[in-house]
Amino acid sequence: MILPHPVSLLGTGAPDVETAMMGQLAPDTIFMMGDNPALSKMPEKPKLLDFFRQRFSPFTRNHLLQSAMLALKSGMEEKVVLACLLHDIANGALIRVDHGYWGAQLIEPYVSEEITWAVRNHQALRFFADESVGYEYPDAYIRFFGPDYQPAEYVKQAYLQARRHRWYMTSRLITLNDLYSFDPNVTVDPELFSDIIGRHFKQPQEGLGFDGSAVAHMWRTMIWPNNLL
Repeated sequence: MILPHPVSLLGTGAPDVETAMMGQLAPDTIFMMGDNPALSKMPEKPKLLDFFRQRFSPFTRNHLLQSAMLALKSGMEEKVVLACLLHDIANGALIRVDHGYWGAQLIEPYVSEEITWAVRNHQALRFFADESVGYEYPDAYIRFFGPDYQPAEYVKQAYLQARRHRWYMTSRLITLNDLYSFDPNVTVDPELFSDIIGRHFKQPQEGLGFDGSAVAHMWRTMIWPNNLL
């Protein structure tokens, strides 16, 4: 049995399934722990692109790959291309709430401080236009959140702080290449970015999730997303 994670049910009005599922336990009815046969088995030492291929949702995978491809075709520096490839990584198979912060944590041990900062702060910058680079408030956000939506105060404060930071433009360039209306019929091969990843993403020899880093548990959560504990 697969028990949904608490955070996915809060505020949804879904019934308390935990108590009911506990009552179903029997020798031949147990909770999921380990590899879920409904998911492809990850390599023993998974690398970044393994998560793109085997764990990220098709929507997020296509979004990230097309955003990175746009940055590459636009002649952006490799650090910006990689930041675009990673900016919504938390949305792929982990969590959407505060995804910039979660995503920055996921990659922090493996990329430069600048890329980590850029991924974290794109979350706030995307809500604020910058005419100097031609970035406008996304039309998609009007559809997503309504015309009267205002970002939370912590988002506004994060934007003001980021605006004064020396790496502001690195993060701003993520938003400029952040495709909200990407073509679902276009397929970008993740291998196109293997060289850039090799130069700027420090793949742990033990594999992501097994290197003893402070974020290894987050990668393991994506490897085994249905574990009870």
